[in-house]
Amino acid sequence: MGKVEGIIKSEIVRLAKREIRKISVPLGRDVRALKIVVSQIRKTVMALERFATHQQKELSKTKTPLEVAPEEIKISRFSPRLIRSLRKHLGITQKELAILSGVTVGAIHQWESGMFKPRSEKKGVIVALRKLGRREVRNLLEERKGEMVEKNVRKPRGKRTKKIKKTSRK
Repeated sequence: MGKVEGIIKSEIVRLAKREIRKISVPLGRDVRALKIVVSQIRKTVMALERFATHQQKELSKTKTPLEVAPEEIKISRFSPRLIRSLRKHLGITQKELAILSGVTVGAIHQWESGMFKPRSEKKGVIVALRKLGRREVRNLLEERKGEMVEKNVRKPRGKRTKKIKKTSRK
């Protein structure tokens, strides 16, 4: 009887393995196919993330215009006290206001002292600044300072040679 028992046991094991193989082989194919799909999705997501960061850099490079409608400029009031209080409200210096508005520090001083009034395009900048908060102005200021640094970086020149004057001897 021991031999029959062993034969039956080995036949059960063989049939069980065959049944398990019937189930697991298609599942293994599905798993491999899903791994390929996940890999492709991962590559697509990474490409999209790179594209998004590139677009963000491009957007940050573009100037955020400080423009308003001409009607708003006409109806807004400008006085030295209002310009100074706007600057204090935004927490910026005269130099920073000059960077934002595209004028010199002296012009800002003259606006605040009442010696001169800003021109119409600069009035538009001031009206636009009224609509912004401190954080937005700080971000805009960082952007403008970055642009100024890029402009001021000088390209290294080649090796300079001294010109020698020839003197004529008689």
